[in-house]
Amino acid sequence: MSFIPYTEFSKCVTRYHGERYVKSFSCMDQFLSMAFAQLAYRESLRDIEVCLRAHQSKLWHMGLRGPISRSTLADANENRDWRIWADLTGVLIRQAQQLYCHDSFAVELKEAVYAFDSTTISLCLSLFPWAAFWQSHAAIKAHTLLDLRGNIPCWIRVTTGDIHDVNLLDRLPFEPGAFYLLDRGYLDFERLYRMTQIPVFFVTRIKSNTRYQRVSSHRVDKSTGLRCDQTIILSSPYARSAYRDKLRLVKLVDLKTGKRLAFLTNNFELPALTISDLYRCRWQVELFFRWIKNHLRIKAFFGTSENAVTTQIYIAVSTYLLVAIMKKSLQIDDSLYTILQILSVSLFEKKPILCALEPASYTNLEGVLANQLELFDC
Repeated sequence: MSFIPYTEFSKCVTRYHGERYVKSFSCMDQFLSMAFAQLAYRESLRDIEVCLRAHQSKLWHMGLRGPISRSTLADANENRDWRIWADLTGVLIRQAQQLYCHDSFAVELKEAVYAFDSTTISLCLSLFPWAAFWQSHAAIKAHTLLDLRGNIPCWIRVTTGDIHDVNLLDRLPFEPGAFYLLDRGYLDFERLYRMTQIPVFFVTRIKSNTRYQRVSSHRVDKSTGLRCDQTIILSSPYARSAYRDKLRLVKLVDLKTGKRLAFLTNNFELPALTISDLYRCRWQVELFFRWIKNHLRIKAFFGTSENAVTTQIYIAVSTYLLVAIMKKSLQIDDSLYTILQILSVSLFEKKPILCALEPASYTNLEGVLANQLELFDC
């Protein structure tokens, strides 16, 4: 928790009046309690209360100043503005991006590369009526922009399940000159044209019913799986009026599975094989969603209101970012999974973090100690 920028944290709390009329249980107490639930894999508010009260003498050292009560924590999650934690997440994102900006990934590019997608979290309609998705279902979506250098989530928005993914392109903060890897669900030519005017580069999948005309073709090495590299223009009236410039179409066959893929991009400089390799990197955002669902508490919630659910998701992501910042700052070679597993059983130990994470060394004593009695010694 020493990696939390406390000055920025105080600004986030003050900005949204998070501690107005608060007497004992501060926003820092709330954050530490919820972060403890993420790191220790707690299942409910009662779990948090029981476990923390069992170590009452150590809570001051951990930074907890207020009394731990599940009702107090429930009220804090219910009433304190979720934007406090959204802004704190933004602060940690900027800190993590500075640490991971020089990391490499599968494709060697100087430009920043981001993957954008969303994950759906199913909910019970009777408990979460504000998140109605279908007639008998409820769900929320976590829309995430993932920086592929270090797999750092650099932008997150939580919406109800009935919000279509493509609408979030209107809120996304674009970085000029960067590459954005999008799934086929984001194929909206009006929005893609606005991205081209910024300018940013996109790589996405083309739909089978998209109508286009070939302008020119370029040679490809078919031994790599490539089948064509074409410059096209859209031919349907609506698509043509929405996107008036030329586009690049790259088709290939996966040599392992035999699956045919077709990619659409507004970048005409990179080799065709690099375009396909870039889109393969988009799978990292799917792996990120799978990772946080398996190792963080974002599928079972401690509260049923929209504010409580959003608060828990942002604090979970903040905890992930703190572990990533710690890993890079202390130059720890272990994976995030290993670090989280070790932290889950070491939260109440007063020892340097590097001592807890260092590999164990076992030594075998040769011979018998001088002061050790033998079994049949008289």
